Amino acid sequence: MSQNEINHPFDMAIRLTGEGDRYSGHTTEHYANMIGPFGGIIAAVMQKAILSHTSRQGDPVAFTVNYAAPISNGAFEIVTRLVRNNRSTQHWSVELLQQEHVCATATAVLATRRDTWSSTDLSFPEVPDLDKAVKVSGEGFPSWVYRYDIRMVRGGFPPFISIENEKAYASSVTLQWVRDEPRRPMDFPSLTALCDSFFPRIFIRRDRIVPVGTVSFTVYYHADADALHEAGDREMVAEARANRFFKNYFDQTAELWTPEGILLATSSQIYYYKE
Repeated sequence: MSQNEINHPFDMAIRLTGEGDRYSGHTTEHYANMIGPFGGIIAAVMQKAILSHTSRQGDPVAFTVNYAAPISNGAFEIVTRLVRNNRSTQHWSVELLQQEHVCATATAVLATRRDTWSSTDLSFPEVPDLDKAVKVSGEGFPSWVYRYDIRMVRGGFPPFISIENEKAYASSVTLQWVRDEPRRPMDFPSLTALCDSFFPRIFIRRDRIVPVGTVSFTVYYHADADALHEAGDREMVAEARANRFFKNYFDQTAELWTPEGILLATSSQIYYYKE
């Protein structure tokens, strides 16, 4: 890893000390959200603890984080446990603690992939060239927004941030180009965080900010480490939508693609909201 990568805001935010099953970390101002740190960076640092473990084998296939309590700015600890080690898969559980109180839990499946028949049923979205998309300014938003170069095609927030320049949307769909800012070669933790780099769907549908918080966040990985290395530090195509807003909870599903149309990851999460 180069010196630039070591000092990248993302790597500083997921930096851990320790070994074995217990690690220590600290939040950074670079990925602050409205309350506490950006959920994507919490997921990334919890995954980093697994990937740093000496018993780790294989690459992530599925990763779920449940945000159990507000996470304060400051120090935290991460405790990992290898639940089961099979011939080609590993099952992990993770806890993030502050002052010995559990703030987030996670489960992960890692696997050693084999060469097999492969296919993608999902269609790559029609997306204009990067230079035709509208760059999102971070002004007025929490600092985590500055850590991504987001170029909006449709479904931005506020709604006028769109290549189509529509005032409001009857749909919650967002289509955007996105990469780490500054540029950084992609790996599994950064891919995990990128899957959370959308404004909450209710902002799009309601045309205003309301109190929200992610309750549970899952990423499914459709690429191995070699594929992420090939993706490099380029802009990715990302699309997200909601399926249902109901009694103060709504979901969000999303996909992240390379510019060539290779599906890297899909994600699903559920939010709490208040009006």
